Formats: sequence, structure tokens, C-alpha cells
Amino acid sequence: MPRQSFVYACVSYLFVFPIFRFLFRGQTKGISNLPNTGGVVIVSNHGSHLDPPILGHALGRPVAFMAKSELFNVPILSFIISACGAYPVKRGAGDREALRNASNRLVEGWATGVFLDGTRQENGRVNNPKAGAALLAARTGSPILPVAIVNSHRAFPKGSLLPRFVSIHLRVGELIQPPKTRKREDLTSTTKEIQISINSMLDQGLIKNI
Repeated sequence: MPRQSFVYACVSYLFVFPIFRFLFRGQTKGISNLPNTGGVVIVSNHGSHLDPPILGHALGRPVAFMAKSELFNVPILSFIISACGAYPVKRGAGDREALRNASNRLVEGWATGVFLDGTRQENGRVNNPKAGAALLAARTGSPILPVAIVNSHRAFPKGSLLPRFVSIHLRVGELIQPPKTRKREDLTSTTKEIQISINSMLDQGLIKNI
């Protein structure tokens, strides 16, 4: 199992932990569904910039994420996100190198994070899912773990400069097996299954908060 680097641990426990646990009263439910070892595709909704660090901390094992290639041109930031397992991807185009990097991390035993819509959604739900997570799982034979991040879109809305300290919590679903083949129909079917799982957990989480 890949071990978190010193920088990853510092960012997670000295910075993300107090923000998630205290400012946003964060909780994680269903964490027992996450395998302790081996490659797994972590798939979630995407409501705000808070999502990657929260997922990287709250799941209890290091998570590698795709990051915009432009971020790797910023010297200090590039060092930090690389140490935390991030790898570059060019937005707006199919990036085969990013796909290979993600596949390699899964083979190495990383938990690898994918946002199913690819970009932030104002309503915090999965609205227009992409097949990338299913393709990664099919390429590597890795299981898929759906995770719902409840309320992050309300805590830090798209276009907002300051956060609102509402409660954020994670709901971890049951593992979904990888598609049997890389055929379009199999990838589409698995992607739909992931979308339904995440949105159902979001609905349950919102009902709990009422």
C-alpha cells in the first residue's frame, strides 16, 4: 500500500483536519466499505474546491487526484500537490498520459480519485457523468467506490470568495465491480450505476440534515 508522504501528512492533519472537523463539523459514514489496501477508484460528486482535500483526508488513506496541468507551473504549489499524489491532466481534451498515470497509480495500489462530472456542479449533484472512472476500472480491474460529499456546494459555492460554515459530511457507498469490458454499453451502464448510487446517498444525507 502506498504511504502518504510527509508533506501529504502535514497538509492533511495540520490544515485539512481542523477545517473539516471543526469549522465544517465534518463526519464520514460508511468508511468500512473502503478497502484498506489495493487499488480502488474513488468516485464522487463535485460541488466545490473543498472536495479534493476533504476526500484526501477523510477517507483515512492517501488518494491520488488529477489536477489541472497549469497548477504544475506554480513552483511551490506544484511541489505540494505532487507530494500529495496529484498528477496533471489537460482540461478540455482527452489526455492519454493522464489516463496512463491514473492506471499506473491504481496498479501500484493507490486509491485514485475521480469526480464523475469532471467539473464542479452548482447543485452539488452528479448531472452529466463522464465514463472516465468506469474506463479506469475496466483497464485495471479495480473496484469502484462511490462517495457522496454532502453540502460542499453550499459551503463554498461556485464563484464565491468566502466559505459558509455549514455542515459537510461524506457518505461512502458499497463497492461497485468494474465493467466486464471496455465496450461503450458496459462503460455507460457502470457510469449510470455510479451516478444513481451517489445521488441516492446525497438525497439521504440531505434528509438527515433537515
